[in-house]
Amino acid sequence: MSNSMLITVIVIAAVVVIAVCVGLWMMSRRRRLQQRFGPEYDRTVEAEGGRMAAERDLRAREERHAGFELKELPSERRHQYAREWSGVQERFVDRPEGSVGEADELVTRLMHERGYPAEGFSRQVRDLSVEHGRTLEHYRAAHDVKERSGTGRTTTEELRGAMVHYRALFEELLDDQRSR
Repeated sequence: MSNSMLITVIVIAAVVVIAVCVGLWMMSRRRRLQQRFGPEYDRTVEAEGGRMAAERDLRAREERHAGFELKELPSERRHQYAREWSGVQERFVDRPEGSVGEADELVTRLMHERGYPAEGFSRQVRDLSVEHGRTLEHYRAAHDVKERSGTGRTTTEELRGAMVHYRALFEELLDDQRSR
């Protein structure tokens, strides 16, 4: 075999090895994002129109999230929030629409106290997605009902469902020990 033929074979082999390594690295990165964001990964792929754009967006969310100073609440504050939540649930019987609004406010206050910025619903969803991607559908569903409840276009059953959805995120935020 001539030197030029040997060099060609080596170059082709190197290109194949590099391509395989890059492919494996991209699959690993994709798998990590899918595991971290859960259903939010697929939702973002659909919203962004493709995996590359979605993964770029999700990595940007991770970078922003890394700048937050998230903190665990002291035991007394957790108990106080739990008492407030119980009060909101008790008032639901007499004032379902008002209770859903109170639940939204309570979740927002809890997010803020934990260290999440309170910059509006869409930003909150993006910020929460990094640590709470599996709970976001609950938050979205609850928020949708809350928005519609102001116009009187919701049933009591929908309002009850919103409370259940808010509670899912509330409990996760209240007891979350992963963020540090």
